[in-house]
Amino acid sequence: MAPKRKRRASPAAKGLAPGEQLKRSALLSDPSWSWVGIEASDTSEITADHLLTTCGFSNRNLHPFCPNKYAPKEENVCKEEKSSVVSKGELEDDVIIISDGEGLQCTKKTCKGNPNCLNYLGQDKWEDEDDVQEEFITAAKLGDNPTLDLREPGLPVGLRNLGATCYANASLQVWYRDLAFRDGVYSCQPSKGLEDKFKDSPIFQLQVTFTALQESTQSVFNPTKLVESLQLRTSEQQDAQEFSKLFMSHLDAEFKKQSIPSVRSLVTDQFQGKQVYGTICETCKYQSERDTDFLEIEINFDNHATLENRTAALLQPESLSGDNQYFCSQCNGLQDATRYTEIRELPPVLHFSLLRFVYDFNTMERKKSKHSISFPYTLDMNKFIGSSDHREKPSLAKDENKYQLRGVLLHKGASAYHGHYEAQIYDVVHKSWFQFNDETVTKIKKLGDKVASKFSKGSNEAESDEKRIPQRKNHNNKKRRRVDDSDDDIAIAESPNKLYTKALPEEINTITSKDAYMLIYTRKESNPQPNSSSNGDADIISSVHAPVPPVQALEVIKSMNQKHEKKCEAYEAKEGAIKVLFRDTRSKVRDICNSWNVSSCSTDSVVLSQQALETWLSKHCIESALARFQDNEPMHDKETLTSDTSSGTPALASISNEDVVCNHGQLDPNKARYMKRVAREAYNKIENNTNCVFNPVLQPSDVCRICTETTFRERLYEIEHPRLVKQFDEVSYVDEASHGYWISKKWVRDWRLQKPKMHVFSEGDPAPDFDEYSSDVMCEHGALTLNMTTRRKISGKASELLKEIYPSWNPISSNEEACVICDALIHISKEDKRELRRCAEEEKAKLKRLHDALTFGLDGSQSPFFTVLPTHFLNGWRKWVDNPTVHTRPGKVDNTPFLCEHEMLAFDPNCPTDLDSTLAIIKSEDWDILETLYETGPRITLTRQQEDELMYKHEIPVCEDCRVKRKSDWDSADIVIRLCGPKNSSTEPDLSLHKALITYSRKAGARQSKRLRQIKELGERRRLRVSKSTTVKEIKVMIQDDFVIPTICQRLSYKDTELQDNTATIKSLGIFANDVIDLREENEVVEIDSDSDAEPARKKRREERGFGGTLLGGTVESLPNSGDNTPSTTPQEKACQVCTYDNPYDALTCNICDTHFV
Repeated sequence: MAPKRKRRASPAAKGLAPGEQLKRSALLSDPSWSWVGIEASDTSEITADHLLTTCGFSNRNLHPFCPNKYAPKEENVCKEEKSSVVSKGELEDDVIIISDGEGLQCTKKTCKGNPNCLNYLGQDKWEDEDDVQEEFITAAKLGDNPTLDLREPGLPVGLRNLGATCYANASLQVWYRDLAFRDGVYSCQPSKGLEDKFKDSPIFQLQVTFTALQESTQSVFNPTKLVESLQLRTSEQQDAQEFSKLFMSHLDAEFKKQSIPSVRSLVTDQFQGKQVYGTICETCKYQSERDTDFLEIEINFDNHATLENRTAALLQPESLSGDNQYFCSQCNGLQDATRYTEIRELPPVLHFSLLRFVYDFNTMERKKSKHSISFPYTLDMNKFIGSSDHREKPSLAKDENKYQLRGVLLHKGASAYHGHYEAQIYDVVHKSWFQFNDETVTKIKKLGDKVASKFSKGSNEAESDEKRIPQRKNHNNKKRRRVDDSDDDIAIAESPNKLYTKALPEEINTITSKDAYMLIYTRKESNPQPNSSSNGDADIISSVHAPVPPVQALEVIKSMNQKHEKKCEAYEAKEGAIKVLFRDTRSKVRDICNSWNVSSCSTDSVVLSQQALETWLSKHCIESALARFQDNEPMHDKETLTSDTSSGTPALASISNEDVVCNHGQLDPNKARYMKRVAREAYNKIENNTNCVFNPVLQPSDVCRICTETTFRERLYEIEHPRLVKQFDEVSYVDEASHGYWISKKWVRDWRLQKPKMHVFSEGDPAPDFDEYSSDVMCEHGALTLNMTTRRKISGKASELLKEIYPSWNPISSNEEACVICDALIHISKEDKRELRRCAEEEKAKLKRLHDALTFGLDGSQSPFFTVLPTHFLNGWRKWVDNPTVHTRPGKVDNTPFLCEHEMLAFDPNCPTDLDSTLAIIKSEDWDILETLYETGPRITLTRQQEDELMYKHEIPVCEDCRVKRKSDWDSADIVIRLCGPKNSSTEPDLSLHKALITYSRKAGARQSKRLRQIKELGERRRLRVSKSTTVKEIKVMIQDDFVIPTICQRLSYKDTELQDNTATIKSLGIFANDVIDLREENEVVEIDSDSDAEPARKKRREERGFGGTLLGGTVESLPNSGDNTPSTTPQEKACQVCTYDNPYDALTCNICDTHFV
């Protein structure tokens, strides 16, 4: 029996023992500075070992030298011998308990900040060869891999979308699957003498496109030349039905020029049917008929319609009676009649055009109908052929005129003006259904399966999805499943027992779709079998043979395949060379990483930053290897890793090591957690084998002493400061009666904190009498302040303690008297204050009009004499008379700033914009009173000419040069924005601004009403602070903030000229200080250029040009040359992305919101 194992000992309790005191030095979280205050109390005591300790390079740091996790492990040859040795008293199956105290394991978390651990720098990715090889090849910038464009076996070729050509791509994929039609296209030959021109024709480019879809080795073909030959506009979306009709009409005209009879009648034989429009007179039974051909049957439908019902509705007879009677030629008069439509013949390939785009007479625009329509996989057309009597009889030939669904053209999107066309087509060669979404081709098991675009080449995606779909237990019997998103196309009628079925399309009878646009059916018994052999799709075993392409078109595709094959070979060769280089680089990098660890502090090593090593591993070692490879294989972008052409060797890639270096160019001890110690031998390999150099390269002994001393002082402060605070708290208290010393209460409160706010890193704290705190104890007169709340009394011992720390501090004794001057100022007599108020009231009574001018305007006085007064004096005087004990009485009245150096007026009193906020116009009587109270001069007198006009005469002439200089010589000034009212005109003089500078008025209610009427009639005014560089656009933004008028609705004018250039500045427009800019608010809906108040009708959407101007539109008579590009037409308008307004095409900014066009 095995002996019992001993109970594992409980771990030691954490924390302090009972009665043990906590030492502040134990709180230091960084052991690299544990010697501060213990081994060194001054910077002169810092040794070289202390410097190494700050960065973790000393033996005292106890940083483990972690073994290299990625180095190859040695085989233990004595493993079997050791395993067989068992100690006495132990059994072979005894459990060995390992204590947790045997040392910390090397992890990314525990070794964070360990300079001796190099295990978590990113070298692990070099162990995974596949991942790092892919990254290496990506960094080589070999370009796109042409092998990814290879066609997958069993998957058709897609067509590239050139912008908005999805409608053409979907139609081309449908026509290509019609083998008889493809064979007819292949059979077209050029006329004699027109071989060169034939290569530029659409028929030859169609041959090339079909040949590419059949024989191309690439997964996607670019039909640019076909689009150019048709002169289609690649940026415009077109109607797929219209394209089908026009292109088929063009091809029919080209086919009729061929010599082969079957080709001449290809469109007729393959797609054309016959129908009859007839009328029967109810009186004489006379019957008139008119035959017509059709290429497709157009179907109108409502919601939840079926194809059979809507086809039958087309054939319903119409009764002509009343006002709609028929003129019978036999009866020679109007008679009641019946009008009917009959289908007489059906083509082998039957197209149904679903009229999903309808015209909305309310909006006068086209819109897309989202009505669903159901259509069968197998369609019996026997019940729709012949007369109504014939259709009602049972058909003897049951298999005659039965059609199978072979294609569905889908339009994705909610609008008739934009969207995306896709196609689901059955390929008779591959015998599978495929989803064609331009370049993306996916094999599908059921019509309408959701095909993700990322599976562009996968053929089993639909099948795997089908296996993952769970079954639902509860559902309705006639429930239909939606198989795509909100804009999806088709839903399939399911059986009542299973919602999700694995039935093939042939087993599905009804399909419902909201996006189906065209339906393609083929007659069952007339599957075309051209007499030719297949050259493409060799992997497909089928009884159906694809037509043989013509020689010229096949040569074009073979040449394209050969070029692509050469690209693939060249890419594979270059990729192979890169892989060889990668394996060599990986071997060198792994060798360096396996040997760069240091085993002891005495190992010769260099110090590099962790970020620099990570960057070298992830980037620079790869780029350096590729730079060396560029000597033989030039790369796309060499960046900084260029070759030294003079020496023939690549230049060394410099990697910055600055993130561990201080301003003095040495190792920064405060960045020690980012340092790594690398063996010198391994670093030499980095330079020699990978052509990378770290700058600068430093050794462990290069720790900066200056930075260490700076941090030392701060850490010493963190130790000494709490001790000094504790000593201060023990001796600082003193009672009110005892002697002491005054100190700033704010300073003591901050200084006692564990980390004072006043403290500056690595510097001493400011003394108690520092400028910020001296006013708490001393007044402005140098004596003790009267405010007791800002100072505190401390004991003499506390004062001596602080004197030792701050020798320059001179404390004030508590026995010192408070400032006598401050005491006298506080106790000024009430008589003095009363005297100040009395003087102010006397001046206020004498100059009542000057004081009461709260609003500006005339006071109704008949005196024509006025005087100019500085505004700053007037404002200061008003403040003083309102509160004489707080504000100071103003001094001299000085008008010299209003006179120029020539002793002439620097402003024009009759120009409203010259009367700015620096001057005011007062009555001469008030000036006379001011002369008795203040020192005044010089006097500037103005005489009003007429009572009803604000025009002045002045004895001192105006200096025009100095006036213009005064108005233009400014850095920032005010301008007036006047919001024009309904009756205001920008041509009226700015009387409101002139009146605004009269400095007195009556305060009666009638005056206020007049002011409000002026604002209503003449417009609201506001001042804006601007500079000479302020633009019109910036002014509009400020107006938007002040007037709450959007910039799109603003119309600014200056001197009857509209400001239309938003980039123009105040200086370029010649606007002076205090000038007026008129603002008109325009309705956001009304166009700016319109002077009418009526709102214009909403802009009607411009209809597309369709195929006008293209070869299919009939406006081009000659075929395009091969080198011609699609003709571009310059649009007449362009819409603003901000306000959607249609601007002229050549406009630089929006006419409404001034947004710049890019």
